[in-house]
Amino acid sequence: MLILILGVALFWGAHLFRRLAPEQRTAMGKRGRGLIAGLLFLSVILMVWGYKLADGPYWWGRSAALVGINNLMVLVAFYLFAAAGMKTRVTAYIRHPQLVGFSLWAAAHLLVNGDLPSFILFGGLLLWALAEIVVINRASAWVPNTGPFPVRKEIMAVIGAIVVMAVVAIIHGWIGPQPYGG
Repeated sequence: MLILILGVALFWGAHLFRRLAPEQRTAMGKRGRGLIAGLLFLSVILMVWGYKLADGPYWWGRSAALVGINNLMVLVAFYLFAAAGMKTRVTAYIRHPQLVGFSLWAAAHLLVNGDLPSFILFGGLLLWALAEIVVINRASAWVPNTGPFPVRKEIMAVIGAIVVMAVVAIIHGWIGPQPYGG
């Protein structure tokens, strides 16, 4: 469990370093980008390794209904990631579409994984995303995107989300539980 906790903590620290210590991060220059990227890569390795090794109590298991809700939430999360990059209409209403999408992804995984290691991993990542939103909101005022919002971008974001969902489902099936309940 310690490896998992260290991975989540390193993920938090590497992401929040720029926001909480901007002078130190700026002083690191370009080499700081590589260091942060390396720390994030290490955090993912520790989280995956730690999650595979971790054991703990189970409070609930997967059900068809929870898997369906999870998959819908993850699809919306992927759409929000695509929408953020394409500056679709939703960016006029949601300040942090990627962080909201990440939060949905983490919450969806908590929904179908009712065990302690999942609470540490997905709960820790959910709390990070929410903390990041608070830190960013305190640092600067929001200027909503005003468009234009071409329909083709909306369609591309939806199609992109579906394609990413399919690819992730295939990879997920190879390395973990079947995402569609198989």
